[in-house]
Amino acid sequence: MKRFFLSAAALLAIALAIVAVKQISATRVKNRSQTDDAIRVVRRDLGSLVKAVGVIKPMVGAEVRVGSSESGVVSRLYVRIGDKVEKGSLLAELDARELVARRDAADAAVRLAKANLDYASADLNRKQELSSAQLIARTELETAKQAHEVAEQQYQQAQANLADFTTQLDSTKIFAPITGTVESVTTQEGETVASSFSTPTFVTLLDLSRLEVWAYVDETDIGRIRLGQKAAFTVDTYGDYDFNGYVTAIYPQAQIRDNVVDYVVVVRYQPSKDHVLRPEMTTSVKIALEQRQNVLSLPVGAVRRMGKRQFVTVRNGAQTERRWITTGIRDDSFWEITAGLHENDEVVTGEISQQGKAGP
Repeated sequence: MKRFFLSAAALLAIALAIVAVKQISATRVKNRSQTDDAIRVVRRDLGSLVKAVGVIKPMVGAEVRVGSSESGVVSRLYVRIGDKVEKGSLLAELDARELVARRDAADAAVRLAKANLDYASADLNRKQELSSAQLIARTELETAKQAHEVAEQQYQQAQANLADFTTQLDSTKIFAPITGTVESVTTQEGETVASSFSTPTFVTLLDLSRLEVWAYVDETDIGRIRLGQKAAFTVDTYGDYDFNGYVTAIYPQAQIRDNVVDYVVVVRYQPSKDHVLRPEMTTSVKIALEQRQNVLSLPVGAVRRMGKRQFVTVRNGAQTERRWITTGIRDDSFWEITAGLHENDEVVTGEISQQGKAGP
């Protein structure tokens, strides 16, 4: 009986020891999983970027102020702000009654001058025949020639006056020079406009398909910008939707704002029918500088620095070791790894819970 109790006690002690070992192991695994996260070195495409804040601007010729070279009273205004118009559409008209009267008078003067010219031509022909037959004095022939020349000049002057009044009359109708959207209306029906010193503006048209981005690039980055580099930008109204384009110009004149020196980099893009942009929208621009295809990479947080050298903590089975590495370009999230690691190496990114040995 005594032997039986001893055996039972031994078995119970063994069982308790096994349970204790499992609990300790589970606790260690749990603690390690909380502090010792790891990822693998994988290949991906990377690119270095220059970030800048920008605004949407109309291209040259995309925003047109339309007016009239004639003075007068605005009799009709056919558009309102926001209307879409086609090139050649009638936008407004001036009261043209006075110019119509002048045009009609000039037309009558042309007909009168033509009649005088016809008479002078017939009289000259008749006197040339009489002079050939020596039936009139030579002075009469000279007088007929002079009268014909005067009549011809008067006819040409009358035609020029008619053309001038016709042009002025045509200017009382204002047509759209481009296809676009009415951005502003600065004149109303019944107002008198005067063009003595400058052409009055009736409406401003904007072609929303001809916009570009002005990216304000810091002076520390402008030296790395080149024409033709790819760029992408977003606007607040469309969230994370990326508009893609490329650099078309770098303005030489600096823009100084709050003692910060920036340079304007122009980005052209392909307009989207479903995502219409408008002038002065704020943009977040990314200009691609260098691109790397299928390179080894690690998250930025996995790479540590000691002095001027960079290192990572590599897991090798149950042990960890420090390994010095060399990096290339980086983007917002990842470093390019050029030396020191291989694909699928396991790198610890969290806090190290176990002692590891330093690499060479």
